[in-house]
Amino acid sequence: MIALKGAEVSAKIQAQVERQLEELGGYVPCLAIVRVGERPDDLSYEKGALSRMKKYGLRAESYSFPEDVSMEKFREKFRNISGDDRIDGILLLRPLPPQLDEKEIERMIDPAKDLDGISPENIARVFAGDETGFAPCTAEAVVRMLKSYEVPIEGKRAVIVGRSAVVGRPLAMLLLKEHATVTVCHTRTRDLERVCREAEILVAAAGKPRMIGAAHVREGAVAVDVGINVDENGKLCGDIDFEAVSEKASMATPVPGGVGAVTTAVLAEHLVRAAAMRRK
Repeated sequence: MIALKGAEVSAKIQAQVERQLEELGGYVPCLAIVRVGERPDDLSYEKGALSRMKKYGLRAESYSFPEDVSMEKFREKFRNISGDDRIDGILLLRPLPPQLDEKEIERMIDPAKDLDGISPENIARVFAGDETGFAPCTAEAVVRMLKSYEVPIEGKRAVIVGRSAVVGRPLAMLLLKEHATVTVCHTRTRDLERVCREAEILVAAAGKPRMIGAAHVREGAVAVDVGINVDENGKLCGDIDFEAVSEKASMATPVPGGVGAVTTAVLAEHLVRAAAMRRK
C-alpha cells in the first residue's frame, strides 16, 4: 500500500505561494486564527497553521476565547477582527459552542477574508462550481492531494463519511465538479460498512477515532483520512484505522502527516490570494 503523505503536496503549494508573494512586492499578508475553547483538534490545527504561516514567511495572529464566551462579547470582538484592515484573512475554528449563533457569525465575516469558505457568499460559490471564492481548506486539500498523487477522480465512486458543512458537504460538491459519483454517509446511514465498500475513493470525516476499519474498505480503494482525534493514550489519530486498512487499500493517508499538512498549505495559499485581491 502507498502512504499518501502531505509533505510532498504541501511543498508544491509552498512553491506556488512563494511565487505569488513575490508579486505582492514585499507586502506580508496577515492571518487571524479565531478559536473558542480548547478542543484538541482545534489546538492541533491552530498549531499547524501557525507553524505553516511562519515557514512560508506570512504573519499570523491568534484570537482565543473561553468556551463559555457570550454571544454579545464574541459578536463585538469578531466584528472588530473582520473589519481590521491589517488582517487579510480569517480562519474561524469550528464547531462553535451552542451559545454562539454560528449562522449569524458566518454572515458577519467579510467574504473577501473568509479563507475557509464559511460565509453564505463563498458557500454559494462552492455549490455553483465558481472558483472565484474560497472553498473550505480541508475539502480543497483532499482534492489537491488526490490530484497530486494522480488518483483518477472522474467517473469514480466516492463515499464520504461525514456530512458537516466544514468538510463533508463542500467536499461532495468539489468531487462532483471533478465528475465523481458521490455518496455522503452520516449517523443514520444504514449498513455503513456495505456502503463504504462500494467506494473507490473513501473519505472519512466523521470525527470518530479509528471508526473506519478493514470491513469498510474494498480491495484497491483509496482511503483518505480527514479526522484529527486524540486517542486514549493522548496521541493524535484519524478516523481510519490505518494499520487495518493498509491490508486492503491501495493508497491511504496517515494521521498525522497526511491531509492536515495540505490543509494548512491551502490555507496559506488562500491567504496570499486574499491579500492580492484586497490590494488590487
